[in-house]
Amino acid sequence: MPRQIERGLHRYVVRTVAERILLGQYGAGEVIDPHQLEIELGASRTVIREALRVLAAKGMVDARPNRGTIVRARSDWSLLDPDLLQWRFEAVTDWELLDQLAEVRRIVEPAGASLAAQRRTEDDLRGLEQAMEDMRAAGHDSGPAVDADASFHKALLSAAHNEILERIQAVIEVGLRARDALVHGGIEWRDPVPDHLAVLEAVKNGDPDAARDAVLVLLDRSAIDQEKAIDKERLQPTAVDGSSSKAR
Repeated sequence: MPRQIERGLHRYVVRTVAERILLGQYGAGEVIDPHQLEIELGASRTVIREALRVLAAKGMVDARPNRGTIVRARSDWSLLDPDLLQWRFEAVTDWELLDQLAEVRRIVEPAGASLAAQRRTEDDLRGLEQAMEDMRAAGHDSGPAVDADASFHKALLSAAHNEILERIQAVIEVGLRARDALVHGGIEWRDPVPDHLAVLEAVKNGDPDAARDAVLVLLDRSAIDQEKAIDKERLQPTAVDGSSSKAR
């Protein structure tokens, strides 16, 4: 099998098994049969083994002697792993997780912006300005708008020059993209440029208090848009069998 095809199959197997665990199709303590996966997913033993190793590294499964591969309890999962977060959002619209990530953003980003205003370099400012240009150019084209928003917030926390914040940023970005996709796909969203421009100007002026306050305003408005999008999602019609038209 060509290496490129094998890599694609590997990603597919990892994601498929992860989603089954996330959706409860494989419950905690359940044994996963690698041979059955080979048959179901059309993958080699090597691909299945490597995929399960990836999930083991993320705390989702555990290989035990004489027992095979066991699904671990949710409390053992590496919940801050960006891949795991992304799979959770793709498998189901997780309202509680969105709310929790919004809380984390409110704790982290105002302080990060304050540090950025004190520590930013000319390269940092260029990164923020480029993200602003991309945001203006994106307009109401949801794909580029999501990318530009993620780029801005990544550049903002990077400008704080704190390695721990940069690691947290990867978690925030996954939540931000999920939130943006929900908002941009569900409602007529407000122009994001003015709020982000206020943050940029405060950082550029070296004003930590103004940068913190500008981010708080941005997050307040973001929360309002998110709640509107969630309300619209919850009002979607149910299917004939009575289930919601979108998993929750």
